[in-house]
Amino acid sequence: MNIKITKLTVKYNGRTVGHLAERKDGRIIFQYTAEWIAGGFSISPFSLPLSNQVYSNPKNTFGGLYGVFADSLPDGWGELLVSRMLAKKGINYDRLPALTRLTLISGNGLGALTYEPCQVEKTKDGQVDLDKIAVEAARVLDDSENSDDFDFDAVYRLGGSSGGARPKAHIKDGREFWIVKFHCTQDPENIGQQEYTANTLARDCGIEVNEFKLFPSKLCAGYFGAKRFDIDGNKKRVHMVSLSSLLETTHRIPNLDYMHFFQVIQQISARQGDLIEAFRRMCFNVAFGNRDDHGKNFSFIYDEKIKGYRLSPAYDTTSTPHKGEHEMTVNGSGIPTEADLLEVAKSFKLSAEKCAEIIATIKER
Repeated sequence: MNIKITKLTVKYNGRTVGHLAERKDGRIIFQYTAEWIAGGFSISPFSLPLSNQVYSNPKNTFGGLYGVFADSLPDGWGELLVSRMLAKKGINYDRLPALTRLTLISGNGLGALTYEPCQVEKTKDGQVDLDKIAVEAARVLDDSENSDDFDFDAVYRLGGSSGGARPKAHIKDGREFWIVKFHCTQDPENIGQQEYTANTLARDCGIEVNEFKLFPSKLCAGYFGAKRFDIDGNKKRVHMVSLSSLLETTHRIPNLDYMHFFQVIQQISARQGDLIEAFRRMCFNVAFGNRDDHGKNFSFIYDEKIKGYRLSPAYDTTSTPHKGEHEMTVNGSGIPTEADLLEVAKSFKLSAEKCAEIIATIKER
């Protein structure tokens, strides 16, 4: 393994987008290719508009990378697995340069951007025993994986590109691609059923959620699974970028308000109705107690049909009673009231009647 990569090619569904390179002074630069400028789109509208400019992020939030590239990296559970995998080889993941980390992204990485050279083999599809993976994942979490029958490679192969705190597996079910979640230390035993119920309620409230289901288990009520919206029916990858990465800020420190979310929608969304959809999601999160509403749990996807960005389907929708306040404030409040919700609506000139109807519908559920 080469632990010092200084140049990468960035691709989107086989097309070259541009190149990343590390200069001698350690700064990372990015430049689109002329071909991409002629027929592509901005992969991060605020930071990387289409031009032949050589871009270098003045912030060091993501180790010198722009947020859109940092979104490709594993986070939480995935980062833990990558760190463990490399530690077995005597390599400290925390000390790896940012470009080298991007070469460890396999074909299971989220979004459409890929990076060459790639230093890992693409994951092959196959039968997955979810109960076995759940048990092995629990061993990783409690540091008890040092046993003869432990299959760390299987856990890493299925979850090494994941984000979020809970253990996950990226699997293929028939012709479709899914992310399946497992029990975390602080979760109740029926967390899968709870997240299924949360998504059902969100859908009933009119929120756009991607297809979801409970995968059967002999150990619990079932594992919550969400169909991947970054892979379309023809196996083509869909470009996505999170709210926090669009704004070049970390999601690890609460520093955003729903006002920021609405402002971004105003500026980049090409789909009519996304502001109302965002209002509906904000109201649901407040009413349902989903306080894990940080900037990485909201994303935008590039829709080639409309030649522009739109809100992605809602994801990571669940109740988080252990959190005292919302990660993303509403009108400046971490414990928002209905008045705060309506003030956001007023600020963006949304129909007062429509917003009152949305709040009433969510209260009824």
